[in-house]
Amino acid sequence: MRRFVFIAFVVLSALLSSGAPPRWEAVDAPGRIFTEQRAEQEGIDVAVNDSAIYVASQHQVSVKVFTILGQLISQETLPAGTHRLQMSAKGIYILKIGTNITRRVTI
Repeated sequence: MRRFVFIAFVVLSALLSSGAPPRWEAVDAPGRIFTEQRAEQEGIDVAVNDSAIYVASQHQVSVKVFTILGQLISQETLPAGTHRLQMSAKGIYILKIGTNITRRVTI
């Protein structure tokens, strides 16, 4: 019984502390957001503005966002267009876009 209570406590603590994962949202973004930390590779633009990460692509692309310690924060396949991920904390993040683009962003 103790073991069950301990496991339930650990699982519940992890769920409550993690909060809701950040979600990507489609935006109609003007070109001016891509003035900071711009990277153009294979038709994909990555930019950071305020506390958000923007990814603009001409085709569907898989995007993963990790903390600097390697913890996966977000993993989604984004359709063509411009998308924004609002970050809740400042820091350094690693973006893995598709199979061969890796980018470090600082918020």
